[in-house]
Amino acid sequence: MATYRISFQLYSARKFPPIEPQLAALAAIGYDAVEPYGGAYESDPKGFRAKCDAVGLKVPSAHMPLADLEADRGRLIDTAKTLGVEIVVLPHVGGDARPKDAASWMAFGARLAEHAVKLREAGLKLAWHNHNFEYAKLADGSRPIDHILTGNVLFEPDVAWIVRAGFDIAAEVDRYRSKVAAFHIKDTARPGVTVDDGWTDIGAGTIDWRQLWPSIEQTGASLLVMEHDNPSDWRSFAANSYTYVSKLVGRG
Repeated sequence: MATYRISFQLYSARKFPPIEPQLAALAAIGYDAVEPYGGAYESDPKGFRAKCDAVGLKVPSAHMPLADLEADRGRLIDTAKTLGVEIVVLPHVGGDARPKDAASWMAFGARLAEHAVKLREAGLKLAWHNHNFEYAKLADGSRPIDHILTGNVLFEPDVAWIVRAGFDIAAEVDRYRSKVAAFHIKDTARPGVTVDDGWTDIGAGTIDWRQLWPSIEQTGASLLVMEHDNPSDWRSFAANSYTYVSKLVGRG
């Protein structure tokens, strides 16, 4: 069995500042790492890293804005290295920046692939984090995700968003097995449940994690990032999800 690192996406706790007690609580639960989003580190990357170091949490991945990569790639690389990041994850593209057809998605993917080459030269990996819009079929029958994951661009599958897009998680993970750099471990509540926007603790929702796990193992990716988009109690989510996943990977 692989040695997994269990991380926590700090976006899950964004509504419950300050960040210092969040980091302390995650370390006490047993988390190995955190995955920050821009708002968690942008004002002071060095200070954020020091806060993580103080409680023994690593920062192997970070969600970093596409706009920052496009505006000043060198600065983004410097920030990633300050944080101790291995995997730079692009979490979203929206508004006017979101491509509208297959040709523009192909051009978008080619641009990301060029960035990925430069980040690789700097010792970093570039990965894409999905929502559901990347799975909406385009006029030619292709999907945005298929144009994004080209060249050296890797993948951080958000498994629950794949479910919400109407696709089979195992099939998608198997399809891009060699591309997977990390996983967003997220669960979606049973039909009709609207509390917390229909997301729930890992292991309490509709995803059959034991059935899915062989596909996850076969990717070789060892970084598992817990996420909930809108928890009413982030600590309970963090603790319950850690307990479930740690047992799943043989740590509990």
